[in-house]
Amino acid sequence: MTVRETMMQKLTAALAPAEIEIFDESARHAGHSGARPGGETHFRVHVTAATFSGKPRAERQRLVHRLLAEELQGGVHALSLQLRAPDE
Repeated sequence: MTVRETMMQKLTAALAPAEIEIFDESARHAGHSGARPGGETHFRVHVTAATFSGKPRAERQRLVHRLLAEELQGGVHALSLQLRAPDE
């Protein structure tokens, strides 16, 4: 299973999102800090979930970082997050 697939599975199970998209942008960062051959180091994540309703941006980000802690410690160098509630 790829890192992207693992992140998709974890976020879907924990957040029951209305929408989720995960983009591997590693190729755009080739030669930069944290990049490695084979990619799977830089991701852009968009999630729309009711779980985020009433929560400030920082709390939403902390939640996602906790859910993906293993990936962040295991080679994911950069994670760009766009986290929204369904009414936003």
